[in-house]
Amino acid sequence: MSALAPAGALRGAAPVLRVLRQYGVYAALAVLFLAAVVLDAGFLSAGNVRIQLFQVAPTLLVALGMALVIGTEGIDLSVGAVIALAAAVIPLYIGWGLPVALLVAAGLGALSGLAGGAMVAFARVQPIVATLALMIGLRGVASLLNGASAKPVTDGTLLALGADAFAGVPLTAWLAAACVALTAVLVHRTTFGRQLVAVGDNRRAARLAGLPVRRVLLTVYLLSGVLAALAGALIVGHGAEADPANQGRNIELDAITAVVVGGTPLAGGSVRVLGTVAGALFMQLTTAVLTQHDVPGSLTKIVEAAVICVAVYASQERGTR
Repeated sequence: MSALAPAGALRGAAPVLRVLRQYGVYAALAVLFLAAVVLDAGFLSAGNVRIQLFQVAPTLLVALGMALVIGTEGIDLSVGAVIALAAAVIPLYIGWGLPVALLVAAGLGALSGLAGGAMVAFARVQPIVATLALMIGLRGVASLLNGASAKPVTDGTLLALGADAFAGVPLTAWLAAACVALTAVLVHRTTFGRQLVAVGDNRRAARLAGLPVRRVLLTVYLLSGVLAALAGALIVGHGAEADPANQGRNIELDAITAVVVGGTPLAGGSVRVLGTVAGALFMQLTTAVLTQHDVPGSLTKIVEAAVICVAVYASQERGTR
């Protein structure tokens, strides 16, 4: 009887854990938002809201690509270096016009993603190893292209994209919202989305079923690279400078955190797009609230680490093993 009790308790807790996986991030975001408003009456001011949206938009773009990669049971550590690469080439090509500079940055992001995807899909290198090598190499290339110092960027259109607003909402946030909508359609309304989930759920079974596993892997890493390059352009526009030595540094960790907190399992087989949005907003608000109340940066990182641990714990399947 005593041996059956733990199993029964696990089965009884399973519905609670399922609810936490599905809706926990939204409830946590709502509670955090209310706490932020109560603690600081000016938190809802137009200026502060715009600051939060400016800061979260690039991370959200990177997190969307990361969610696609994690959905295939992969990881992409090269996104921060892709941002640095985009920041390096934009000043070099901005004289040809902003569209040309953006196309070059996006093209390099796509090539970087294809390189990582090829190592994973064809050479069967572990994703963390393949993208770690790219992370190191691409940031070195970015430094060679741009030098060690930051370069000012004065293109009016790019600066407007990074700093202006429409209807009180930053243009960067509108762009991020459009990418969220497109990603949601891709995941939930296309054949590719179903193939992505199948590959992440069981790659061997997907291959035996005749699904284009290699093409799916190449595509998700390519999309991750393109979204990271776009995020790099927004960061350059918002800061009015290109600084490959520092821009994009550690953003891969922020993106992974947003995806995990949003409920997408690291084991693959699922992509929660809206959950990723909520996860990015939750982590941004957590950092903002702690910073605005003079909490030391070291303690802020400890809090973020604790949130990640709780999110990963809640995302695990239990009760059947």
